[in-house]
Amino acid sequence: MANSTLTRQRSEALGSTVALKSAMAVTGVLLVLFLIAHMYGNLNAFAGQEAFDTYSHHLRELGEPMLPHGGFLWIMRVVLLASILVHTYAAVALWRRANRARPVRYQVTKRVQRSYSSYTMRYGGILIALFTVFHVLHLTTNTIHPGGRSQSPYERMVAGFQPEFWYVTLFYVAAVIAVGFHLRHGIWSALTTLGANRQSRQRSLNIIATVIAAALTIGFLLTPLSVTFGLVE
Repeated sequence: MANSTLTRQRSEALGSTVALKSAMAVTGVLLVLFLIAHMYGNLNAFAGQEAFDTYSHHLRELGEPMLPHGGFLWIMRVVLLASILVHTYAAVALWRRANRARPVRYQVTKRVQRSYSSYTMRYGGILIALFTVFHVLHLTTNTIHPGGRSQSPYERMVAGFQPEFWYVTLFYVAAVIAVGFHLRHGIWSALTTLGANRQSRQRSLNIIATVIAAALTIGFLLTPLSVTFGLVE
């Protein structure tokens, strides 16, 4: 009986609103760190094909000989996938819980302290999920290849964002902007959940969230737009 009670208490604790928000915050931090590293890798394109392909090759050698060839990438992929699944589960669970708590919609929608980015979190998240699948199939596995197959990551990227494939670039731009809005609201929410948000710090935290989101958005847009407009060949 005691074990059953303890198990139920643990289950309730893991499913509590605080636990779900904490899970979203921690996984969100991991995803932001990955985006920063990924953006740095993308910007190597401006140094030319050799620099970009060398960077991609070195990622597969990280951790050798303690890890097998490509081992680090697989560990990173598993951690990222787990983070995305936990992040998504927590978001959906919190959204459903909020709807159940307010079964009748307010006749007047209150917009106080709710930025435009917060409205885009749900639908932006769907767009980001679809884009992530396309992005992996396009530039990682080489399954989708609008500009033709290539063993060179640099050549795949340059071929895929050529002007004739403007719809690929447009989809990329829309998804990255959605990521920016998602980050702006998500970083602020994560800092709040992790206890960093105080009345005296709100302005500073808003600035930090905006700067990080803007920097990542611009950083990720630079490469595909530069290819499309002929600045990177």
